[in-house]
Amino acid sequence: MSVTTAQSRAGTPAGRARDRRPAPRRPWWRSRGLAGWGYAMPTAVVVAVFFLLPLVMVFWMSLHRWPLLGDPTANFPDDYTRARDNQLFRDSVWFTLKYTAIITVLLSGAALGLALLVQERRRGTGFYRTAFFLPCAVGFASASLLFYGLFSNSIGPLDPMLRKLGVIDEPVAWTGTPNMALFSTIVLVLWRFAGFNMLILLTGLQGIPMEVYEAARVDGASRWATFRHITLPLLRPALALMLTLSVTGSLLAFDQFFILTQGGPDNSTMSMVMVIYREAFVRFDLGAAAALSVVVLAVLIVLNVVQLGVLRRRTRKENG
Repeated sequence: MSVTTAQSRAGTPAGRARDRRPAPRRPWWRSRGLAGWGYAMPTAVVVAVFFLLPLVMVFWMSLHRWPLLGDPTANFPDDYTRARDNQLFRDSVWFTLKYTAIITVLLSGAALGLALLVQERRRGTGFYRTAFFLPCAVGFASASLLFYGLFSNSIGPLDPMLRKLGVIDEPVAWTGTPNMALFSTIVLVLWRFAGFNMLILLTGLQGIPMEVYEAARVDGASRWATFRHITLPLLRPALALMLTLSVTGSLLAFDQFFILTQGGPDNSTMSMVMVIYREAFVRFDLGAAAALSVVVLAVLIVLNVVQLGVLRRRTRKENG
């Protein structure tokens, strides 16, 4: 009887009005928006303190003559004019772009080959994945020191080993000529970063549904056709991430050249960041170093925007 009465009351207009009444509002300190701000605030503070504030400071320094000791004085655009006329910086830009192009191609090919090699689960795959990724656990400065000792003619084991195998007759100047210095640095970077980029591409490969490959096999597609028309297009997001990291890291190269080659011989392996370091901490011209930093930042932004724009345009053409 009571159940019937409650149901009949709920069906009346007054009952339906009571059911539709708004829920009580939460206090402002328990709102979802405020909770979201609370979660995001620590990260926002870290980004502002360690990224935005230094960025603004660098731009402000680039507008002034900023000695290590003494008061800064405004001199815009003298620092940028000197950056344009700095022959060493112009040479370093060309060298850094050449190094970026070479290392990006070689590193992408090596990482893709390793990722395809360990893509399928079979006996020993876990060991190979670990072995390929293990160099990433070594710090980049430590890896540069390791290769510095490896290539040393006095203490390094590489020359004696190659002579014992009959590959060379006399010690090789691994960092004594511009080409060999660049080659030695490329070997170091490939050893250090191939496993990391392999992991990025391996994650993308494992995200491709197996049904797509099975359908291609049923249609009689060859391995090359499957790789070209299925693997590469579906791997494009991982490739975009890998290429962005590779290009950005290569343009900001410093550790490998500073430790392994010291920018030599004859400044032939002087990167853009090494020139900035030289202006700031050798010549103590902080304003000129800041102006060069702003120029490098602008180059990075332009290249990344162009790179991501090309990749997005290709994706839209394939999806449209």
